[in-house]
Amino acid sequence: MNRRIEIIYVVDDDDIYQYAVKKKILKRKLSAEVNTFKNGKDAIMHLGEVVKTGGPLPDVIFLDLNMPIMDGWDFLNEYARLRPLVNKKILLYIVSSSIQDSDIDRARSMYGVTDYIVKPIDDERLDDILIPA
Repeated sequence: MNRRIEIIYVVDDDDIYQYAVKKKILKRKLSAEVNTFKNGKDAIMHLGEVVKTGGPLPDVIFLDLNMPIMDGWDFLNEYARLRPLVNKKILLYIVSSSIQDSDIDRARSMYGVTDYIVKPIDDERLDDILIPA
């Protein structure tokens, strides 16, 4: 992957986690912009609007599974419907506290999922994802 990460979406209902990841990314200059969403519905609606208007799409999405209103699983289902309209490869990582094999296997088999990361995401893993090789 030889590209710069410009926009990242963090979709997670945990304010502290959102703050920590966003601060870590911006402080280390791993991306120019980090957008945060408290649930899958807000994120998918925003992404749909960006696709519709031709705005700048995210390079990476970090998605939690357990959230109110619309969880990560429902987001993934909606994303699969929206994905054919997206003219860019978006790396989508599930970042969850669940260590259940069934969740990990299910997530990795879902359309568009790049990988599954167990929280918390550490600096080394962020570097692997966000620093071009």
